[in-house]
Amino acid sequence: MSYVFAYITAQDMEEARRIGRALVENRLAACVNALDNMTSMYMWKGRMETAKEVVLLAKTREELKDRLLEKVLEVHSYECPCVVFVPMSGGHREFLEWIEAETGQ
Repeated sequence: MSYVFAYITAQDMEEARRIGRALVENRLAACVNALDNMTSMYMWKGRMETAKEVVLLAKTREELKDRLLEKVLEVHSYECPCVVFVPMSGGHREFLEWIEAETGQ
């Protein structure tokens, strides 16, 4: 079994909670951490932007990536939200088994 982190940004804690709940309630992630008060600097439509955002880290199985992405796009407010996946390399076996159990269909 392979596991991944989904790295997602949201405009504020309210949106982060909405996304996180949707992922956990639909068993697309075992757990979602919301890290508030991150500063993002990026180019958007030819302009330099700076914004406060919330980072979401969702723990899930690799095979759920496409479904998780679909759900985030369904509930996210951004025109082009950041949703990327980072593979997990090893870890606490019991924690990884918990991810598998909580995301089981």
